[in-house]
Amino acid sequence: MNLTASVLALSISALLTGGSAVPAKQVTPIAQPRAETVREHITTYWADVPLMAVVSGCESHYRQFDTDGSVYRGEQNNKDVGVMQINEHYHLDTATALGYNIYTVDGNLGYARYLYTHEGTAPWSSSEYCWAPNVKDTSVAAKKLAPLATAVKQTY
Repeated sequence: MNLTASVLALSISALLTGGSAVPAKQVTPIAQPRAETVREHITTYWADVPLMAVVSGCESHYRQFDTDGSVYRGEQNNKDVGVMQINEHYHLDTATALGYNIYTVDGNLGYARYLYTHEGTAPWSSSEYCWAPNVKDTSVAAKKLAPLATAVKQTY
């Protein structure tokens, strides 16, 4: 279609729809502030227990969702879900009864805090090889893990 035909088509369209034959002014979108990343959210959430933010990195690489939008599931056990890899088989009923939806970031983190408060880092012991060397926490759990972290560092 040549320029004359384009102008004619635009004019006819404007007449039929009651609009103007003049194209609308292009609006440049204003830059919006960057949304907080899941990792930043986790780090902020666990600011009082930084060890648990490290655990999340080891467990899920800070992912709640897979690239296709489904809930991120564990590589070793597909019953482990979300940023804190909460195991559905062992924890779904309790989490649900307590009002936590482990399929959301906040529900997963909330139930993980419940677990941490009641059991320490025991529910995440399978990834201890990853997070124990990174212990920089002053909590009771971290103090118990400090000798282990030192032993792991000396082994490697």
